[in-house]
Amino acid sequence: MAPKSKYLFIASMDVDPAKEDLFHEVYNTEHCPELGKIAGVGAITRFEAQAFQVLIGGQTQNISTEGQPRFHAMYEIESPEILRSPEWGEAVELGRWPEQVRPHTTNRRHTLLRLTYPEQ
Repeated sequence: MAPKSKYLFIASMDVDPAKEDLFHEVYNTEHCPELGKIAGVGAITRFEAQAFQVLIGGQTQNISTEGQPRFHAMYEIESPEILRSPEWGEAVELGRWPEQVRPHTTNRRHTLLRLTYPEQ
């Protein structure tokens, strides 16, 4: 199923295990809902990295998540400009995220992808 937006913004990170319950609660009930209110932000989904096996060239390869962030939030956005908008800047500072959660995150990565297939 193709995304409905031309861009995908991915925020990836690890969290202190002692703060993991709070991390999920705030992400799901405050952070994502606030960002979802911004014009031009579409679907928001969250994922947890998993090790896996894949068959390539007739051989099974073991793929590890070692060194990669464990948690990933994916935001469908209409334009990269949304990420530097005042609305985005305000939303990421609302609620408990900036003081109670963000300081306990590590291995943070931010990625912006532009849709190339299927063409929109």
